[in-house]
Amino acid sequence: MKLLPIEELAKYCVKQYKLLMQQTVFIFLLLFVGIIQAQNFPSKPVKVIVTYPAGGSSDLITRVVGQKLSDLWGQPVIIENKAGAAGSIGMEYASTQAPDGYTMVVGNLGPAGVNPLLSKVNYSMEKDFVPISLVASGPNILVVNSKSEFKTLKDLLRKASSKANAINYGTSGPGSLSQLSTELLMRQTKIKMQEIPYKGGMVAINDLLGSQIDMIISDAQPAAQFLVAGTLRPLAITSLKRSPLFPDIPTFAESGIEGVEATNWWAAFVPAGTPKPIQEAYSKALHTILAMPDVKDRFAKLGVEAVPTTPEETKKFLDLEKVKYTKLIKDNNIKAE
Repeated sequence: MKLLPIEELAKYCVKQYKLLMQQTVFIFLLLFVGIIQAQNFPSKPVKVIVTYPAGGSSDLITRVVGQKLSDLWGQPVIIENKAGAAGSIGMEYASTQAPDGYTMVVGNLGPAGVNPLLSKVNYSMEKDFVPISLVASGPNILVVNSKSEFKTLKDLLRKASSKANAINYGTSGPGSLSQLSTELLMRQTKIKMQEIPYKGGMVAINDLLGSQIDMIISDAQPAAQFLVAGTLRPLAITSLKRSPLFPDIPTFAESGIEGVEATNWWAAFVPAGTPKPIQEAYSKALHTILAMPDVKDRFAKLGVEAVPTTPEETKKFLDLEKVKYTKLIKDNNIKAE
């Protein structure tokens, strides 16, 4: 092995030392800039993207959080609805936003969990986003028009089993909990019904009120006001046990159908590359907001519970959900139609 002359060795060491110092200074500057940004954050309006239309669960949950963020930060929070493709259009749009901290997106089980498992989407939840916190969770409710002939779940299933597609049902699109829950119901009961996909749950509920569809397994929020008014009739709820928010609605298991259990969730994300100190600012703000009694009360009226989590807890939860729904989709041969 040939040894370098002492002069060349010294020059090489000096060169490597300078390179190391440059890299260290660069990293320090990045950290310093991030800290300065976080200290001044936010210094202008913040945009929060909703992946479904106005008036639905995602929209109303996000507007509660957005107003509280605005109050807390003293800056306007602009809610931007980007609906379509079961929420995937909104997530794709969010993935293209600058990672400067001034964009957050609230995605639920569909676009942030199941859609990428069912079909090709133009975003990656792992590469394009950083999870900040869960926001809310809640069960779905099978509802029919109060004028419907179906008084119980057994009544509906009796009609559905009479022939294929005797019943049509609404969903919020492929990958939505409404679709997955109904697929589970059909597989557990060996019936076949006709899906009518919509851009959001509220749109489907409007058609149910107009008797354009026979049923939907809906988020609680779009259905709640009509349940109170008596224009919709609940037949079963997708929770494992009766919900304290809807104690009079039986579970599917109580109605004799095992295995139809699913819970929807909503989580907050920022674009990948958002400075770490700003991620922490979002996390701290959401924890403060989701612990507020009035936020919990407003969420309860929407049929959901506030669920603050750390970024680490959120990532772990999302990883487990991915495993769970990958298996569910494979075992039940669920397709994006």
